[in-house]
Amino acid sequence: MSKLKIAVIFGGVSSEHDISLISATNVIQNLSPEKYEVIPVGITKKGRWLYYPGEIVNIASGKWDSHPDCVPCAILPDSMYKGIVKIEGDELSTVKVDAVFPVLHGKNGEDGTIQGLLDMSQIPYVGCGCLASACCMDKSFTHMILDQNGIRTAKYRVINQSDISSADKICAEIASELGFPIFVKPARSGSSMGVNKASELDDLINAVKLAFAHDNKVICEEFIDGRELECAVLGSDSPFASQVGEILPCNDFYDYDAKYIMGTSGLDIPANIPEEASKEIRETAVKAFRALNCSGLSRVDFFLRKDGTVILNEINTMPGFTPISMYPKLMENMGISYSELLDRLISLAIEK
Repeated sequence: MSKLKIAVIFGGVSSEHDISLISATNVIQNLSPEKYEVIPVGITKKGRWLYYPGEIVNIASGKWDSHPDCVPCAILPDSMYKGIVKIEGDELSTVKVDAVFPVLHGKNGEDGTIQGLLDMSQIPYVGCGCLASACCMDKSFTHMILDQNGIRTAKYRVINQSDISSADKICAEIASELGFPIFVKPARSGSSMGVNKASELDDLINAVKLAFAHDNKVICEEFIDGRELECAVLGSDSPFASQVGEILPCNDFYDYDAKYIMGTSGLDIPANIPEEASKEIRETAVKAFRALNCSGLSRVDFFLRKDGTVILNEINTMPGFTPISMYPKLMENMGISYSELLDRLISLAIEK
């Protein structure tokens, strides 16, 4: 049986570039060499696409883009090519692929843009489609769709870049409406980049300004006093939810440092919560997955209040695949090894 050619795309222009490198390294190292021929494609922080022929270990370290044999490349919207087009001087050559695994987080990777390109190219790809990716990436649209489907979320307010001149007044209104503390987030960012917790009005104003450095739309959410829980969903036509896992953050909240730098946050799988709460979270995860037209995979994050109320926090359409990431660990708890998980995701992509 011939091997499937899988293009693994990593890096990107988002603030989550470095996390993508670690995730992609893990993915490539766990793709069976008996089943797959991997075509590594990196995107630099400045947006250059490069075919990378070097050692996989140099991806995570960030040394990959200085390899002397890197070649400029592209995916063209013309469906005739269906692969990676390498550009060597005046010569173009195409490496046909069976599927793309876009191990990209954040802007241009998880927001529907590369998904739209791959749709036009008619190349199968792992993960959610263009619309689902865009809606899940934008926290305000996620809120609206979930609200319409009767799924409980935190109370929130949105501030647009055009409102910046009135930010002080708007922040005062938000403080009165939501009460402190308030979480301030870029509307379209991941890995908790640009997220801050405000405990008073000056904090809120500063947090909003900081969030605008990551996006031109900011969302302010009420503080939820609850346990942080996560659930992995896998599938397309018949998706299923994993057992529930719990984050035990080493910081005040599960921010970027707690996730990737400090390395002392804990994971409890399965979470030590009542059975009825676990059942509700798993059912809600699948309901939200369907409501947002997701496919392939998503990690759905929740809060569980002391009174047993379940509140959906957000949906990640391309969750981390680093050695400490929750999504593959949740699936491993379900008896699905890392390599088998990748096999299933690629199969779902090709079927779709």
